[in-house]
Amino acid sequence: MTQDPQVAMTAAGSLPEFDTSVANAARMWNYWIGGKDNFSADREAAQKVLEAMPELPLIAKMLRRFLINTVDELAAAGIRQFLDIGTGLPTADNTHNVAQRAAPESAIVYVDYDPVVISHARALLTSSPAGKTDFIRADLRDWATISAGAQRTLDFRRPVAVLLIAVLHFILDAEDPHRLISEMMADLAPGSYLVIAHAASDIEPGAAAAMSRSYNASSALTITPRDRAQVARFFAGLELTDAGLLPLAQWSGSSRGALAGSGLSCYCGIARKP
Repeated sequence: MTQDPQVAMTAAGSLPEFDTSVANAARMWNYWIGGKDNFSADREAAQKVLEAMPELPLIAKMLRRFLINTVDELAAAGIRQFLDIGTGLPTADNTHNVAQRAAPESAIVYVDYDPVVISHARALLTSSPAGKTDFIRADLRDWATISAGAQRTLDFRRPVAVLLIAVLHFILDAEDPHRLISEMMADLAPGSYLVIAHAASDIEPGAAAAMSRSYNASSALTITPRDRAQVARFFAGLELTDAGLLPLAQWSGSSRGALAGSGLSCYCGIARKP
């Protein structure tokens, strides 16, 4: 899943309205994974980006596998609360499906700013009887709103796993994304986890730069790939799991040999708050 955060809030601070004439990141992602919840503007923009990086459908599928594996591992480690920021349009094996399959009492809160995503989520993402599922319409930049909404369902006195899959690269450097994450994790209990998948600027950098140019020219959003050191800064003060911060192609369970040299320009990492 991926969030489509707005480039900037409106003057009144309101969230953007539904507009099929403007390419939307969640619907572009839906197109890349073979979904039907997209419109002509989304498909045209998605095709232009594919010309620069034809591996994007594979990246989308491997990120889905990373999400599933990670939620499985965290559930096995005893995590029962998940905050999925940038949920994107529902697809197979969403966070609550995976978590509640392992532990039916798990509580999951999904966050996205897109009204279409929230509408689909409310219709399709139903909880197990023993667990809880909720949905918040909010922008990643607005932690106060996310925090207040999430605490209707989640207990921040207990560990929470925050999932940020393919979303932080939509936050501009000028918006200080590292500060946003630091503030977020400061509010969570020890034993909480931060899970990030982020576009990379230094894995096959030529292809990554071409993809960024095409994406930024085709979409209302701006994508900012970052190098390994910049992505590692998001985990400052946290303890990376044994796998560390790795390119998607090297992540455990991602068929490393088959994906070597594939241009999967993305870093993935999981870290625990001590």
